[in-house]
Amino acid sequence: MTENETSQGTFEAAGQSGDGFVIRRARREDIAAVAALDEQVSGVAKDAYLSELFESYQTRRAEQRFFYVAEDSGEEHRILGFAIGEIRAWEFGSTPCGWVFALSVEPGVREEGVGEALLRHMSDGFRRAGVRKLRTMVRHRNHLLLSFFRSEGLKAGPYLQLEKELR
Repeated sequence: MTENETSQGTFEAAGQSGDGFVIRRARREDIAAVAALDEQVSGVAKDAYLSELFESYQTRRAEQRFFYVAEDSGEEHRILGFAIGEIRAWEFGSTPCGWVFALSVEPGVREEGVGEALLRHMSDGFRRAGVRKLRTMVRHRNHLLLSFFRSEGLKAGPYLQLEKELR
């Protein structure tokens, strides 16, 4: 499958009943729906950030940057979820790896295979680019997302995230 093709998914294939969906690269006209979904889930409006991110992903290192949406294949073609990631290399001695830094699914369709399909599509993109490791970072109290990633085979890696308050 080429990067511009879509990956068909159905809720039935994930063991649930419902309509199908398609995973594809995000388009400019998707950004408002992605931003609305992100705000609904995160509680933070990031319209400008997501728009700028989309633009930069179209123009720089596009073969190493991935911005996918899950679109309902029914008449509405609504955005059910999205995932954003990129290949990063050499930070703190790390070999190149794929970083997933955003993955969100509309609450009404969780547990229907959308998140798994987005992560699988992202993983396939990383593999095609020659990367064999996927990483992400999750707030330790976000049990829903942490459980999702663990169910997909992710576990603690060799790095520890550190931070301090800047004043």
